[in-house]
Amino acid sequence: MGQTVVEKIIAHNIGAESVKPGEIVTVDVDRVMLDDIMMPFIVDKFQEMGFDRVWDPDKVVLVYDHLVPASQQDDTRHYRVGDAFAAKHGLKNVHRSDGICHQLMMEAGYVKPGDVVFGTDSHTTTYGCVGAFSTGIGYTEMAAILGTGQLWMKVPETIRVVIDGKLPDGVMSKDIILRIIGDLGADGATYRALEFTGRTVEDMSVSSRMAMANMAIEAGAKCAAFTPDGKTAQYCGISLNEFQQGLRGDPDATYLKTVVYRAEDFRPVMACPSQVDKIRNVSELAGIPVDQVFIGSCTNGRLEDLQAAAAVLKGKRVAPFVKLIVTPASRKVYEEALECGVLQILAEAGAIITHPGCGLCCGRTGGILCDGERVVATNNRNFLGRMGTSKVEIYLASPVTAAACAAAGKITF
Repeated sequence: MGQTVVEKIIAHNIGAESVKPGEIVTVDVDRVMLDDIMMPFIVDKFQEMGFDRVWDPDKVVLVYDHLVPASQQDDTRHYRVGDAFAAKHGLKNVHRSDGICHQLMMEAGYVKPGDVVFGTDSHTTTYGCVGAFSTGIGYTEMAAILGTGQLWMKVPETIRVVIDGKLPDGVMSKDIILRIIGDLGADGATYRALEFTGRTVEDMSVSSRMAMANMAIEAGAKCAAFTPDGKTAQYCGISLNEFQQGLRGDPDATYLKTVVYRAEDFRPVMACPSQVDKIRNVSELAGIPVDQVFIGSCTNGRLEDLQAAAAVLKGKRVAPFVKLIVTPASRKVYEEALECGVLQILAEAGAIITHPGCGLCCGRTGGILCDGERVVATNNRNFLGRMGTSKVEIYLASPVTAAACAAAGKITF
């Protein structure tokens, strides 16, 4: 019997010929990511469990991103706890204000195809873009991994998503994943893998695949899976070995179901307040006034996203009384966008360009909104209170759509 991508990764990790959905296995962890928000809780649990050493400090990555710069008095406690833990246990992979954790895990080469990776953030599903098994966990599970290097898990069922054809102009991978989430529902892939395939997916850049893998969790998915290819190898700076080259779903693999899309049928869409699966075509929402636009986050803060926004805004100005906040996903992205002139274009259009970090996406720094205000944003969630008060309306969109809205001062495409 054939295997899905995720089943192959898990079977390889545990040294088995195959695994089946629902099977409980114990995996050896290749890498973990700790974020600043969770550090005090991870450390407390680590000590409570009686561990006195980290199983492999070189496999641990600590990222300060959600609380940088500090916006509340207690934020600095997280820095102190994290720094003390890193010093005590010899953690060398520590990033202080270098960017968003998921972007850094990928661009710094911490994740490779076929790896099993866990992180203390739900959007750890992002790393599936290069053919890794990756998922978010809580601080208790993370403390257990830090002490043992292992974690038990259930092999997920897989939903296969096939996309073939050429995307219309103005449609990005963000529009694709939003439409898929709308079709599946916010719980339609709960504890299941989403395996993306088809010619459209093959034509995508790794950055575009990252946006889709990042938001797989918004349909409840345990993980996302893309087949590693030449683009993956180039991005990761490796040559794919035989195992990595074989990370594709077999023709006779068993899937929970297969959903098929024609790329030509996709349109620019938005997730409307306050549900990620409340998807409507932008054309149906045209004319709704906006107060703020946010382009950034671990979903759409990469160079190609900023370039797409700059292409829309070149020679234009942000509409009066509209704030456009642009947040590169990492310091590297910031520098690349600066070097190629993208930040210049955005600045001339009237954008407020911030340091790389989570900031507004997680409701901390850089543009919190008030009652009655409306924001079009390129991040991954539009829950009540996510970017300010519970009376803020958040519309999720692609960088192209968001940039157009900033120039128009209203929803447009």
